[in-house]
Amino acid sequence: MSEEKKPVVAKKGSMVIPVEAGEIYNWCSCGKSATQPFCDGSHEGTDFKPVQYIALRDKNVSFCGCKHTKSKPICDGSHKDL
Repeated sequence: MSEEKKPVVAKKGSMVIPVEAGEIYNWCSCGKSATQPFCDGSHEGTDFKPVQYIALRDKNVSFCGCKHTKSKPICDGSHKDL
């Protein structure tokens, strides 16, 4: 993956966020958003797109902070290999 195709590591770890059932969350995949872990449009002009997460119930979700997870948008521990 070329450098311009790699996301910025926003946080080397997960971001645990409470979500509400029925709400839609747009996870930032580029790592440049000022509203981590969610998208603020900073990806504009790149190949990155936000990843939609729909909460099925109220709970805490471990969103990926490093942006390298293979189970987008959920943290899979990929940050341990960075």
